[in-house]
Amino acid sequence: MRLFMVIAILIFAMPMTGFGWAEGTNILLDPNLMCKKSRRLRGKLADICRHDSALLKEIINGINLGFRECEFQFRNRRWNCTVLRKSMRKILMRDSRETGFVNAITAAGVTYAVTKACTMGQLVECSCDKSHMRRNGGQPQMVNAATAEAALERQQQAAMLRQQQLQLPQRSHRNSSSITDLSLDRQRNGHRPGGRRGRRKFWDNIKFPQGEWEWGGCSDNVNFGLRHSRAFLDAKQRQRRSDLGTLVKLHNNNAGRLAIRDAMRLECKCHGLSGSCTVKTCWLKMPPFREISARLRDRYDGARKVALRNDGNSFMPETPHTKPANKYQLVYADDSPDFCTANPKTGALGTQDRECNATSTGPDSCDQLCCSRGHKHRVVTEWTNCNCVFKWCCEVTCEKCLEHREVNTCL
Repeated sequence: MRLFMVIAILIFAMPMTGFGWAEGTNILLDPNLMCKKSRRLRGKLADICRHDSALLKEIINGINLGFRECEFQFRNRRWNCTVLRKSMRKILMRDSRETGFVNAITAAGVTYAVTKACTMGQLVECSCDKSHMRRNGGQPQMVNAATAEAALERQQQAAMLRQQQLQLPQRSHRNSSSITDLSLDRQRNGHRPGGRRGRRKFWDNIKFPQGEWEWGGCSDNVNFGLRHSRAFLDAKQRQRRSDLGTLVKLHNNNAGRLAIRDAMRLECKCHGLSGSCTVKTCWLKMPPFREISARLRDRYDGARKVALRNDGNSFMPETPHTKPANKYQLVYADDSPDFCTANPKTGALGTQDRECNATSTGPDSCDQLCCSRGHKHRVVTEWTNCNCVFKWCCEVTCEKCLEHREVNTCL
Protein backbone atom coordinates (compact mmCIF):
# COMPACT_ATOMS: atom_id res chain seq x y z
CA MET A 1 0.00 0.00 0.00
CA ARG A 2 2.85 2.36 0.86
CA LEU A 3 4.57 1.57 -2.44
CA PHE A 4 1.35 2.40 -4.34
CA MET A 5 1.08 5.75 -2.53
CA VAL A 6 4.70 6.63 -3.31
CA ILE A 7 4.20 5.82 -7.01
CA ALA A 8 1.05 7.95 -7.12
CA ILE A 9 2.86 10.91 -5.54
CA LEU A 10 5.71 10.63 -8.05
CA ILE A 11 3.30 10.54 -10.99
CA PHE A 12 1.52 13.71 -9.94
CA ALA A 13 4.82 15.46 -9.16
CA MET A 14 6.25 14.97 -12.64
CA PRO A 15 6.94 18.14 -14.66
CA MET A 16 4.61 19.42 -17.31
CA THR A 17 5.54 20.32 -20.91
CA GLY A 18 3.52 22.99 -22.68
CA PHE A 19 -0.12 22.23 -21.96
CA GLY A 20 0.38 18.47 -21.56
CA TRP A 21 -0.62 16.93 -18.24
CA ALA A 22 0.71 14.00 -16.25
CA GLU A 23 -1.74 11.14 -16.15
CA GLY A 24 -3.72 10.37 -13.01
CA THR A 25 -6.92 8.32 -13.31
CA ASN A 26 -8.33 10.18 -16.29
CA ILE A 27 -5.64 12.82 -16.78
CA LEU A 28 -4.74 13.81 -20.31
CA LEU A 29 -1.28 12.41 -21.01
CA ASP A 30 1.81 14.53 -21.23
CA PRO A 31 3.05 13.52 -24.71
CA ASN A 32 6.71 13.58 -23.71
CA LEU A 33 6.02 11.61 -20.54
CA MET A 34 4.27 8.90 -22.54
CA CYS A 35 7.20 8.54 -24.90
CA LYS A 36 9.71 8.32 -22.04
CA LYS A 37 8.22 4.88 -21.38
CA SER A 38 8.54 3.82 -25.02
CA ARG A 39 10.02 0.41 -24.12
CA ARG A 40 6.58 -0.68 -22.95
CA LEU A 41 4.78 0.72 -26.00
CA ARG A 42 3.70 -1.28 -29.03
CA GLY A 43 2.35 -0.72 -32.50
CA LYS A 44 1.96 2.67 -34.14
CA LEU A 45 2.30 4.54 -30.85
CA ALA A 46 5.75 3.05 -30.31
CA ASP A 47 6.79 3.98 -33.87
CA ILE A 48 5.77 7.60 -33.33
CA CYS A 49 7.67 7.90 -30.04
CA ARG A 50 10.84 6.15 -31.19
CA HIS A 51 11.26 7.13 -34.82
CA ASP A 52 9.08 10.10 -35.79
CA SER A 53 10.10 13.24 -33.93
CA ALA A 54 8.51 15.49 -36.59
CA LEU A 55 5.11 13.86 -36.17
CA LEU A 56 5.44 13.90 -32.36
CA LYS A 57 6.17 17.63 -32.54
CA GLU A 58 2.95 18.23 -34.49
CA ILE A 59 0.98 16.09 -32.01
CA ILE A 60 2.27 18.25 -29.14
CA ASN A 61 1.42 21.38 -31.15
CA GLY A 62 -2.10 20.01 -31.62
CA ILE A 63 -2.57 19.42 -27.89
CA ASN A 64 -1.36 22.96 -27.20
CA LEU A 65 -3.75 24.29 -29.84
CA GLY A 66 -6.63 22.46 -28.19
CA PHE A 67 -5.93 23.93 -24.77
CA ARG A 68 -5.52 27.46 -26.14
CA GLU A 69 -8.89 27.20 -27.85
CA CYS A 70 -10.44 25.77 -24.69
CA GLU A 71 -9.26 28.87 -22.82
CA PHE A 72 -10.67 31.13 -25.52
CA GLN A 73 -14.08 29.48 -25.76
CA PHE A 74 -14.64 29.49 -21.99
CA ARG A 75 -12.94 32.78 -21.13
CA ASN A 76 -16.25 34.37 -20.14
CA ARG A 77 -17.79 31.43 -18.27
CA ARG A 78 -17.70 30.28 -14.67
CA TRP A 79 -15.32 27.51 -15.69
CA ASN A 80 -12.76 29.30 -17.82
CA CYS A 81 -10.65 26.23 -18.77
CA THR A 82 -7.66 27.56 -16.89
CA VAL A 83 -4.38 25.84 -17.69
CA LEU A 84 -3.19 26.13 -14.09
CA ARG A 85 -1.85 22.66 -13.35
CA LYS A 86 -3.46 22.09 -9.96
CA SER A 87 -6.90 23.11 -11.20
CA MET A 88 -6.85 21.26 -14.51
CA ARG A 89 -5.49 18.09 -12.95
CA LYS A 90 -8.41 17.95 -10.52
CA ILE A 91 -10.95 18.77 -13.25
CA LEU A 92 -9.72 15.97 -15.50
CA MET A 93 -9.86 13.36 -12.75
CA ARG A 94 -13.66 13.38 -13.09
CA ASP A 95 -15.71 12.30 -16.09
CA SER A 96 -17.58 15.61 -16.19
CA ARG A 97 -18.69 17.54 -19.25
CA GLU A 98 -15.62 19.78 -18.80
CA THR A 99 -13.36 16.74 -19.11
CA GLY A 100 -15.36 15.66 -22.16
CA PHE A 101 -14.76 19.00 -23.86
CA VAL A 102 -11.02 18.96 -23.08
CA ASN A 103 -10.67 15.46 -24.51
CA ALA A 104 -12.65 16.39 -27.62
CA ILE A 105 -10.85 19.68 -28.29
CA THR A 106 -7.37 18.15 -27.85
CA ALA A 107 -8.21 15.21 -30.12
CA ALA A 108 -9.47 17.73 -32.67
CA GLY A 109 -6.34 19.84 -32.18
CA VAL A 110 -4.04 16.89 -32.87
CA THR A 111 -6.04 15.96 -35.99
CA TYR A 112 -5.92 19.57 -37.21
CA ALA A 113 -2.19 20.10 -36.57
CA VAL A 114 -1.10 16.81 -38.15
CA THR A 115 -3.37 17.34 -41.18
CA LYS A 116 -2.08 20.88 -41.66
CA ALA A 117 1.53 19.67 -41.44
CA CYS A 118 0.78 17.17 -44.23
CA THR A 119 -0.59 19.90 -46.47
CA MET A 120 2.43 22.14 -45.80
CA GLY A 121 4.85 19.31 -46.65
CA GLN A 122 6.36 19.19 -43.15
CA LEU A 123 5.97 15.41 -42.74
CA VAL A 124 7.80 13.02 -45.05
CA GLU A 125 5.27 10.18 -44.68
CA CYS A 126 2.27 12.11 -46.03
CA SER A 127 1.24 14.78 -48.47
CA CYS A 128 -1.94 16.26 -49.90
CA ASP A 129 -4.96 13.97 -50.22
CA LYS A 130 -5.31 12.82 -53.82
CA SER A 131 -7.58 9.84 -53.22
CA HIS A 132 -10.40 11.47 -55.21
CA MET A 133 -8.12 11.66 -58.27
CA ARG A 134 -6.96 8.02 -58.29
CA ARG A 135 -9.60 6.93 -60.76
CA ASN A 136 -7.78 8.98 -63.39
CA GLY A 137 -4.27 7.74 -62.73
CA GLY A 138 -3.62 10.46 -60.15
CA GLN A 139 -4.33 13.22 -62.66
CA PRO A 140 -7.05 15.89 -62.25
CA GLN A 141 -10.42 14.76 -63.60
CA MET A 142 -13.58 16.63 -64.54
CA VAL A 143 -16.53 15.89 -62.26
CA ASN A 144 -19.93 17.29 -61.34
CA ALA A 145 -21.88 17.32 -58.08
CA ALA A 146 -23.23 13.76 -58.51
CA THR A 147 -19.93 12.08 -59.41
CA ALA A 148 -18.02 14.03 -56.75
CA GLU A 149 -20.50 13.03 -54.03
CA ALA A 150 -20.27 9.37 -55.09
CA ALA A 151 -16.46 9.50 -54.91
CA LEU A 152 -16.51 11.04 -51.44
CA GLU A 153 -19.06 8.48 -50.27
CA ARG A 154 -16.85 5.60 -51.42
CA GLN A 155 -13.89 7.16 -49.66
CA GLN A 156 -15.79 7.53 -46.38
CA GLN A 157 -17.19 4.00 -46.56
CA ALA A 158 -13.67 2.63 -46.93
CA ALA A 159 -12.49 4.71 -43.95
CA MET A 160 -15.47 3.50 -41.90
CA LEU A 161 -14.66 -0.15 -42.65
CA ARG A 162 -11.03 0.34 -41.62
CA GLN A 163 -12.07 1.91 -38.34
CA GLN A 164 -14.68 -0.80 -37.74
CA GLN A 165 -12.10 -3.54 -38.16
CA LEU A 166 -9.68 -1.80 -35.79
CA GLN A 167 -12.34 -1.50 -33.10
CA LEU A 168 -13.47 -5.14 -33.22
CA PRO A 169 -12.05 -7.38 -30.48
CA GLN A 170 -9.19 -9.45 -31.80
CA ARG A 171 -10.54 -12.49 -30.01
CA SER A 172 -13.55 -12.51 -32.32
CA HIS A 173 -12.06 -12.88 -35.78
CA ARG A 174 -15.07 -14.85 -36.94
CA ASN A 175 -17.42 -12.03 -35.99
CA SER A 176 -15.08 -9.56 -37.70
CA SER A 177 -15.46 -11.33 -41.01
CA SER A 178 -19.24 -11.51 -40.78
CA ILE A 179 -19.59 -7.83 -39.93
CA THR A 180 -17.26 -6.82 -42.75
CA ASP A 181 -19.15 -9.00 -45.23
CA LEU A 182 -22.46 -7.49 -44.08
CA SER A 183 -21.11 -3.95 -44.53
CA LEU A 184 -19.85 -4.78 -48.02
CA ASP A 185 -23.21 -6.30 -48.99
CA ARG A 186 -24.99 -3.14 -47.82
CA GLN A 187 -22.63 -1.00 -49.91
CA ARG A 188 -23.18 -3.11 -53.02
CA ASN A 189 -26.94 -2.74 -52.57
CA GLY A 190 -26.66 1.05 -52.44
CA HIS A 191 -27.12 1.51 -48.67
CA ARG A 192 -25.35 4.46 -47.09
CA PRO A 193 -23.52 3.76 -43.82
CA GLY A 194 -25.95 3.87 -40.90
CA GLY A 195 -28.98 4.45 -43.13
CA ARG A 196 -30.57 7.82 -43.81
CA ARG A 197 -30.33 8.90 -40.16
CA GLY A 198 -26.60 8.09 -40.09
CA ARG A 199 -25.84 9.78 -43.38
CA ARG A 200 -22.27 10.99 -43.62
CA LYS A 201 -22.05 14.62 -42.62
CA PHE A 202 -18.69 14.79 -44.36
CA TRP A 203 -20.25 15.29 -47.78
CA ASP A 204 -23.67 16.47 -46.59
CA ASN A 205 -22.10 19.79 -45.56
CA ILE A 206 -20.10 20.32 -48.74
CA LYS A 207 -21.61 22.70 -51.28
CA PHE A 208 -20.68 21.56 -54.77
CA PRO A 209 -20.48 24.17 -57.56
CA GLN A 210 -22.78 23.93 -60.54
CA GLY A 211 -21.65 22.39 -63.79
CA GLU A 212 -18.39 20.53 -64.33
CA TRP A 213 -15.18 21.29 -62.47
CA GLU A 214 -11.80 19.71 -61.91
CA TRP A 215 -10.64 17.79 -58.83
CA GLY A 216 -7.18 19.17 -58.17
CA GLY A 217 -5.29 21.50 -55.87
CA CYS A 218 -3.96 20.32 -52.53
CA SER A 219 -6.73 18.77 -50.45
CA ASP A 220 -6.12 18.50 -46.70
CA ASN A 221 -5.26 14.90 -45.85
CA VAL A 222 -7.67 14.70 -42.91
CA ASN A 223 -7.73 10.88 -42.85
CA PHE A 224 -4.00 10.86 -42.05
CA GLY A 225 -4.63 13.27 -39.19
CA LEU A 226 -7.53 11.16 -37.92
CA ARG A 227 -5.48 7.96 -37.88
CA HIS A 228 -2.55 9.43 -35.98
CA SER A 229 -4.69 11.31 -33.50
CA ARG A 230 -6.43 8.02 -32.75
CA ALA A 231 -3.15 6.09 -32.57
CA PHE A 232 -1.61 8.50 -30.08
CA LEU A 233 -4.52 9.55 -27.86
CA ASP A 234 -6.57 6.34 -27.82
CA ALA A 235 -3.87 3.68 -27.68
CA LYS A 236 -3.46 3.38 -23.90
CA GLN A 237 -7.20 3.70 -23.31
CA ARG A 238 -7.91 0.74 -25.60
CA GLN A 239 -5.48 -1.42 -23.61
CA ARG A 240 -7.57 -1.00 -20.46
CA ARG A 241 -10.68 -2.78 -19.32
CA SER A 242 -14.00 -1.43 -20.56
CA ASP A 243 -15.00 0.82 -17.67
CA LEU A 244 -17.32 3.79 -18.08
CA GLY A 245 -14.51 6.36 -17.89
CA THR A 246 -12.63 4.68 -20.76
CA LEU A 247 -15.75 4.43 -22.93
CA VAL A 248 -16.63 8.08 -22.31
CA LYS A 249 -13.12 9.30 -23.12
CA LEU A 250 -12.88 7.27 -26.34
CA HIS A 251 -16.31 8.54 -27.41
CA ASN A 252 -15.41 12.20 -26.79
CA ASN A 253 -12.02 11.82 -28.49
CA ASN A 254 -13.79 10.50 -31.57
CA ALA A 255 -16.40 13.27 -31.45
CA GLY A 256 -13.60 15.84 -31.52
CA ARG A 257 -11.99 14.20 -34.54
CA LEU A 258 -15.30 13.95 -36.40
CA ALA A 259 -15.83 17.68 -35.82
CA ILE A 260 -12.75 18.23 -38.02
CA ARG A 261 -13.66 15.73 -40.72
CA ASP A 262 -17.29 16.79 -41.04
CA ALA A 263 -16.44 20.48 -41.29
CA MET A 264 -14.34 20.06 -44.44
CA ARG A 265 -15.32 22.50 -47.15
CA LEU A 266 -14.79 22.78 -50.88
CA GLU A 267 -12.53 25.61 -52.02
CA CYS A 268 -12.37 26.50 -55.71
CA LYS A 269 -10.25 28.69 -57.97
CA CYS A 270 -11.06 29.85 -61.50
CA HIS A 271 -8.61 29.70 -64.39
CA GLY A 272 -8.91 31.49 -67.72
CA LEU A 273 -7.97 34.57 -69.70
CA SER A 274 -8.98 37.99 -68.39
CA GLY A 275 -10.49 36.59 -65.21
CA SER A 276 -12.86 34.21 -67.00
CA CYS A 277 -13.75 30.90 -65.37
CA THR A 278 -12.96 28.56 -68.25
CA VAL A 279 -11.78 25.87 -65.84
CA LYS A 280 -12.64 25.66 -62.16
CA THR A 281 -10.31 23.66 -59.90
CA CYS A 282 -11.61 22.58 -56.46
CA TRP A 283 -10.11 20.86 -53.43
CA LEU A 284 -11.10 20.02 -49.86
CA LYS A 285 -9.90 22.22 -47.04
CA MET A 286 -10.36 22.38 -43.26
CA PRO A 287 -12.03 25.50 -41.83
CA PRO A 288 -10.24 27.66 -39.23
CA PHE A 289 -9.82 25.83 -35.94
CA ARG A 290 -11.71 28.60 -34.15
CA GLU A 291 -14.84 27.45 -36.03
CA ILE A 292 -14.27 23.86 -34.92
CA SER A 293 -13.83 24.83 -31.28
CA ALA A 294 -17.03 26.90 -31.36
CA ARG A 295 -18.95 23.86 -32.62
CA LEU A 296 -17.54 21.69 -29.86
CA ARG A 297 -18.43 24.34 -27.28
CA ASP A 298 -22.04 24.14 -28.48
CA ARG A 299 -21.90 20.35 -28.10
CA TYR A 300 -20.54 20.85 -24.57
CA ASP A 301 -23.72 22.79 -23.77
CA GLY A 302 -25.82 19.89 -25.08
CA ALA A 303 -23.73 17.04 -23.65
CA ARG A 304 -25.61 13.90 -22.51
CA LYS A 305 -25.13 12.18 -19.16
CA VAL A 306 -24.62 8.43 -19.50
CA ALA A 307 -24.35 5.30 -17.35
CA LEU A 308 -22.70 1.92 -17.94
CA ARG A 309 -24.88 -0.83 -19.40
CA ASN A 310 -25.09 -4.25 -17.79
CA ASP A 311 -22.85 -5.72 -20.48
CA GLY A 312 -20.00 -3.51 -19.24
CA ASN A 313 -18.94 -2.65 -22.82
CA SER A 314 -21.23 0.27 -23.67
CA PHE A 315 -23.14 3.14 -22.10
CA MET A 316 -26.72 4.35 -22.20
CA PRO A 317 -28.56 7.57 -21.21
CA GLU A 318 -28.76 7.89 -17.44
CA THR A 319 -32.32 9.20 -17.64
CA PRO A 320 -34.93 6.73 -18.95
CA HIS A 321 -36.71 7.52 -22.21
CA THR A 322 -33.86 9.86 -23.23
CA LYS A 323 -32.57 9.63 -26.77
CA PRO A 324 -29.09 8.01 -26.87
CA ALA A 325 -26.17 10.24 -27.79
CA ASN A 326 -24.87 9.90 -31.32
CA LYS A 327 -21.18 9.83 -32.18
CA TYR A 328 -21.03 13.60 -32.76
CA GLN A 329 -22.35 14.57 -29.32
CA LEU A 330 -20.29 14.85 -26.13
CA VAL A 331 -21.11 12.65 -23.16
CA TYR A 332 -20.22 12.68 -19.46
CA ALA A 333 -20.74 10.46 -16.41
CA ASP A 334 -20.13 12.81 -13.45
CA ASP A 335 -21.90 16.06 -12.58
CA SER A 336 -19.79 19.22 -12.80
CA PRO A 337 -18.55 20.81 -9.59
CA ASP A 338 -19.76 24.21 -8.45
CA PHE A 339 -17.41 26.71 -10.08
CA CYS A 340 -18.85 29.68 -8.17
CA THR A 341 -16.58 29.25 -5.14
CA ALA A 342 -13.01 28.03 -4.90
CA ASN A 343 -12.62 24.37 -3.98
CA PRO A 344 -9.16 22.72 -4.04
CA LYS A 345 -10.73 19.25 -4.01
CA THR A 346 -12.56 19.75 -7.31
CA GLY A 347 -10.14 22.20 -8.95
CA ALA A 348 -12.72 25.02 -9.02
CA LEU A 349 -11.07 28.44 -8.71
CA GLY A 350 -14.27 30.39 -8.05
CA THR A 351 -15.34 33.55 -9.83
CA GLN A 352 -14.36 36.15 -7.22
CA ASP A 353 -12.56 39.14 -8.84
CA ARG A 354 -13.41 37.86 -12.34
CA GLU A 355 -14.35 40.64 -14.78
CA CYS A 356 -17.99 40.52 -15.91
CA ASN A 357 -20.22 42.36 -18.39
CA ALA A 358 -22.93 44.42 -16.70
CA THR A 359 -24.92 44.87 -19.93
CA SER A 360 -24.84 41.24 -21.11
CA THR A 361 -27.53 38.60 -20.62
CA GLY A 362 -25.24 35.67 -21.52
CA PRO A 363 -22.88 33.56 -19.41
CA ASP A 364 -20.48 36.53 -19.07
CA SER A 365 -23.15 38.68 -17.43
CA CYS A 366 -22.44 39.89 -13.91
CA ASP A 367 -25.51 38.05 -12.62
CA GLN A 368 -24.49 34.65 -14.01
CA LEU A 369 -20.71 34.89 -13.75
CA CYS A 370 -20.84 36.25 -10.20
CA CYS A 371 -23.41 33.61 -9.14
CA SER A 372 -25.82 36.35 -7.92
CA ARG A 373 -23.28 37.56 -5.33
CA GLY A 374 -23.15 41.02 -6.85
CA HIS A 375 -20.28 42.96 -8.39
CA LYS A 376 -18.30 46.14 -7.92
CA HIS A 377 -17.89 48.87 -10.51
CA ARG A 378 -14.88 51.07 -11.05
CA VAL A 379 -13.26 53.19 -13.76
CA VAL A 380 -9.65 52.44 -14.66
CA THR A 381 -7.25 54.60 -16.66
CA GLU A 382 -4.94 52.82 -19.10
CA TRP A 383 -2.33 53.89 -21.64
CA THR A 384 -3.21 52.54 -25.10
CA ASN A 385 -1.84 52.85 -28.64
CA CYS A 386 -3.78 55.38 -30.71
CA ASN A 387 -3.57 57.44 -33.92
CA CYS A 388 -1.45 54.75 -35.55
CA VAL A 389 0.09 55.58 -38.96
CA PHE A 390 1.64 53.18 -41.48
CA LYS A 391 4.90 54.43 -43.02
CA TRP A 392 6.31 52.96 -46.22
CA CYS A 393 8.06 50.58 -45.80
CA CYS A 394 7.45 48.90 -43.32
CA GLU A 395 6.81 50.67 -40.06
CA VAL A 396 3.79 51.53 -37.95
CA THR A 397 4.03 54.42 -35.50
CA CYS A 398 1.47 55.07 -32.76
CA GLU A 399 0.87 57.67 -30.12
CA LYS A 400 0.11 56.86 -26.48
CA CYS A 401 -3.31 57.93 -25.25
CA LEU A 402 -5.00 57.73 -21.87
CA GLU A 403 -8.20 55.73 -22.01
CA HIS A 404 -10.87 55.52 -19.33
CA ARG A 405 -12.55 52.13 -19.13
CA GLU A 406 -15.39 50.88 -16.95
CA VAL A 407 -14.63 47.59 -15.20
CA ASN A 408 -17.03 45.32 -13.30
CA THR A 409 -15.64 42.54 -11.11
CA CYS A 410 -17.42 39.85 -9.12
CA LEU A 411 -17.61 40.10 -5.34
